[in-house]
Amino acid sequence: MKILSREHMQRIEQRFIRLYGEAETPRLIERLAMLVGRYGVGSNPQAPATRYNENDVVLITYADTIRESTETAPIGTFRRFCHTYLKNSISCVHLLPFFPWSSDDGFSVIDYREVEPTYGRWENVEAMAFEYSLMFDLVLNHCSSRSEWFADYVSGTAPASGYFHSVDKETDLSQVVRPRPWPLLTKVSTLRGNEWVWTTFSSDQIDLNWSNSDLLFEFLDILFLYISKGMRIVRLDAVAFLWKKIGTNCLHLPETHEVVKLFRDILDMVAPQVILLTETNVPHEENISYFGKGDEAHMVYNFSLPPLLLHALLTGNGSHLQRWARSLGQLPEGCTFLNFTASHDGIGVRPLQGILDDSELTGLVERMRSLGGKVNMRRMPDGSECPYELNITYVSALSDPADPALGEARFLCSQAVQLAFRGVPAVYIQSLLGTPNDLEGMARTGENRSINRRKWELAELESALADENNPQSRIFKRYTAYLRRRKGHPAFHPDAAMQICETEPRLFAFKREAVDASERIVCLHNLSAEPFKLRLADFDPALEVKDSSVRDILNSTTVKTGPRRYLTLPPYGCAWLVLK
Repeated sequence: MKILSREHMQRIEQRFIRLYGEAETPRLIERLAMLVGRYGVGSNPQAPATRYNENDVVLITYADTIRESTETAPIGTFRRFCHTYLKNSISCVHLLPFFPWSSDDGFSVIDYREVEPTYGRWENVEAMAFEYSLMFDLVLNHCSSRSEWFADYVSGTAPASGYFHSVDKETDLSQVVRPRPWPLLTKVSTLRGNEWVWTTFSSDQIDLNWSNSDLLFEFLDILFLYISKGMRIVRLDAVAFLWKKIGTNCLHLPETHEVVKLFRDILDMVAPQVILLTETNVPHEENISYFGKGDEAHMVYNFSLPPLLLHALLTGNGSHLQRWARSLGQLPEGCTFLNFTASHDGIGVRPLQGILDDSELTGLVERMRSLGGKVNMRRMPDGSECPYELNITYVSALSDPADPALGEARFLCSQAVQLAFRGVPAVYIQSLLGTPNDLEGMARTGENRSINRRKWELAELESALADENNPQSRIFKRYTAYLRRRKGHPAFHPDAAMQICETEPRLFAFKREAVDASERIVCLHNLSAEPFKLRLADFDPALEVKDSSVRDILNSTTVKTGPRRYLTLPPYGCAWLVLK
């Protein structure tokens, strides 16, 4: 196994020992050696100079978000849509779970190694990989109750007979952190009799037993398969709940971090171009713990940004946003955030813990309800429930029924902040399309999250985007223009420095500077419904130069500079001023 360096192997050996014991480790090392290369990974293990750059933008979508009656493979339809409308706007596509599934819109996986036939085939996925980088989900906390693995568990067939947790129903599990309000254990009938299995998210999503090394190797095999199909970013779904230990809260356990580090070590050896991304919808300090010391995830979701930005824009007060952004500090080398405002899930409010007080959170929740949104709850240790996520499209969350144009401007301001913020931007397809709440879809499924998961017929969507009087068309055109205009600017590289400016709470301003200091960009965002007049010289010495000018790349205009020059941002107006 020449591609596996001695240093890497020593780290992996120690991780195997911590997870599965010293006696088991030699067999696991041998098994890993046999697995490497099975799918062609490891043939070119040279680490890239950089895993991401200023041109990277991730588009998040379901495989069947856009469909056409004459097309049997929605993945193919989506690829054609991207080719027509997004060719120069995005670099990576996050295809949400496209495997056979039984619930939760794909996150209850029946078969990890196959493509859901109603979405297409592996050939369709590989065709998209020729044009875009791809992100896949590794749904590793749980699988479907209809999976072959769980059928083998019920029948007692090895090795999957050891892939799940059977727990005495009288066990005290009150410390376990719950993301959902329903029971943690689900009764199932097996050949051994009735048993109670661990189900963190739903009775159809059976938690997997990661203390079983055979399960680890199932997922390593799946990981290598995905890499061979063109995956560039692997998203570890719900990873914080991975390891179970009775008597603990079963969240962020040391063994969970050790598993993530093990994946990182193995990727560094056999596929160093692949980015490891953790999905942990928790308070900020817990979330960034998955960077480790630069030896864990390459990238984590910036979960505090969506609700903080939402609160700032709805109140016209960015003081919490400013304070939090200043606290971010330096990230470990080679690590960055994935910045987003919306996704297939709701807007998580746990990341607001310690930032907003109870009354502010209550006000935000009630505002979402007044705009047609829903709220999903979680179960607390004392049996009470509290808000877990807001279910609403980001467009509707920032809308203004009394002044739709103002709502559009507010939404576009939110996206400008996201695109300029330090990290890699991730754009949800429904935000890009300007989709309002899908109340019909929610009524049809009975699931709150369906409000932000609309399925589009291609002809209907193209008609909406072609209609200049349609707000979706206006949002789409402005949004894609923003995406194109940020490309090629080294000050927007994920590693480029970000300095938050001291300003009034209704202005969110920061400077980005390229790693090689070749470019600076002053990013100005009016968070209020009133015009904001600002003196340019307050933000950078280069803006004091008399009788000169700078480019505002966001609006494709020129701005005059000088010691007494002022710029007035309209309500929710933004500007990105480029300085050399």
